Amino acid sequence: MAERGSRFVGRSHPAGAGLGRAITGPKARRSALRKLLAGGTASTQAELCTQLAERGHPTTQSTVSRDLKLLGAERIVGEDGTIAYRLATRPRTGLSPDMVTGIDCNEAMVVIRTEIGRAQAVGLDLDALALPDVMGTLSGDDTVLVVPRSITRTAALAETIRKLVGL
Repeated sequence: MAERGSRFVGRSHPAGAGLGRAITGPKARRSALRKLLAGGTASTQAELCTQLAERGHPTTQSTVSRDLKLLGAERIVGEDGTIAYRLATRPRTGLSPDMVTGIDCNEAMVVIRTEIGRAQAVGLDLDALALPDVMGTLSGDDTVLVVPRSITRTAALAETIRKLVGL
């Protein structure tokens, strides 16, 4: 079968890759996207899709949109007046209130409820804040588990996160 820029065009693959797409994971795709954003030449998500496909990471616009949000990318106007996607250069100072729906805690952990599909972005934002009371986070689809550094500070940590979100 003829190859058309993809490793599995026209032939089946045990992992189900006979869909005309190369197999790449989200980490590899996001790494390639970070490199593209560092160059700062793409002004649309469609351009980013094309550039990713050229580098062996075929994807959809909706996936690129989620990845851009997860990476903290933004569209900026360059010194020459052109608009391009770039990684955010300003430090994060809070959590997005439009993604968080609730925060609860017990004596051992804090749970952050998010809109569906937003937990990873919220977890990354929280990690980027490097709060001293946070040992780590674990993000699912709509829930972030926050592990406090000390269980004696769990309630205070939950309150800090509530203030950052504005709840």
